Amino acid sequence: MALDVTDASFDKEIINSGKPAMVDFWAVWCGPCRMVGPIVEEIAGEYSEKAVVAKVDVDNNQEVAAKYGIRNIPTILYFKNGEVVDKVVGVAPKEQLIEKLEALM
Repeated sequence: MALDVTDASFDKEIINSGKPAMVDFWAVWCGPCRMVGPIVEEIAGEYSEKAVVAKVDVDNNQEVAAKYGIRNIPTILYFKNGEVVDKVVGVAPKEQLIEKLEALM
């Protein structure tokens, strides 16, 4: 299951995790987010040992969303060594999301 990350836990769980990370920025009311959500959950299960796969609810965690300039959702950011190295905005196929995550390993 994807890790629910908040403004308070973001640095600890993502920036300082020591693992590559894939973070889905989403909201409950967002239709496309509901399409991407199950894909993110599947990837979380498949990559639990190798990477951090997390979700950030932008309505409840506006500091992190603002810090990373999230203007459209869903947006998935990819982190390596605490830095954003890639991103996907909008709905994307599972294969594309995995390809970007694999590139960080």
